[in-house]
Amino acid sequence: MSLLLSRLSRLCPGKPSLVGRSSYSLLFSNGFSSSLLQTAPGFVVRANPCGEGLGKLLFQKNTESWFTHLEKKVPLELVDRDELGTVGSCNGWVATLKDDGILRLQDDLNPAASHTHPKHIPLPPLVTLPHCQTQIITNVSMSSSSPEDEDCVVAVKFLGPQLSFCRPAQNQPEWTNVKIEDPCFFSSRVMFSKKDDMFRIPGSGGNLIGSWNPNKHKKNPKIQRLQYQNLPKLTKIKRELLDLCWTSEHLVESRTTGETFLVKWFRKTSRRLALMKTKALMVFKIDEEGNAVYTQD
Repeated sequence: MSLLLSRLSRLCPGKPSLVGRSSYSLLFSNGFSSSLLQTAPGFVVRANPCGEGLGKLLFQKNTESWFTHLEKKVPLELVDRDELGTVGSCNGWVATLKDDGILRLQDDLNPAASHTHPKHIPLPPLVTLPHCQTQIITNVSMSSSSPEDEDCVVAVKFLGPQLSFCRPAQNQPEWTNVKIEDPCFFSSRVMFSKKDDMFRIPGSGGNLIGSWNPNKHKKNPKIQRLQYQNLPKLTKIKRELLDLCWTSEHLVESRTTGETFLVKWFRKTSRRLALMKTKALMVFKIDEEGNAVYTQD
């Protein structure tokens, strides 16, 4: 558990690189770059102002303890804590949503991408389903490393029942909108499973996983019910602490082994600061039969 917490602290520095309607760091690793040039695994810490509304990236590799100042310049609004236009990131691409209702994908914060000719890809105007909303986005996920790939599908999970898909590389891209019936998925995040070739969402509480193929599961997603095994033995004090925490579930897939993991993240508000602090992480390996086996890997 201490190893997992130490890893999380490295992935979530004191000042996240992107803060929209939720806080997170923008990560880059081999195979996820939007350029042929590859960068070592690491994260953007911040951008140091250099004039004209621009900043130079401060980058840290996961394998090193020091920071690297890059010559790459980016708009400061993308790393500003108060910039609500930034709503997500995936594979080195940043998703922004302005007042015009247009979702844009841009690779400004990718250290391997060009800073003189950044790529900004506008998606079609969002279509709001009845009794849904498209102003607050939970997260954005992509099926490949770049929205310029011909077969790339971009998935946008909104807070509430709506899930939308788009193929940006098509001549006339349009949204495929899905209304999710089960409320346990309303506040969850979407991820793309390369192994299953589907977008997957863990239900709140971690008991269900919903899978969507935009071409097949517009109304009836594939549902997997999880059975937990090998649960750790917790003291009464630890159980009571976890009961007081805010819990979120995150699906992670290993690109090298194809294994799927469910991470339960337990956080609690600090008394001195209005910040959520990590109290524990639990990792479960998910198999084809829906068994969620606790692991300290």
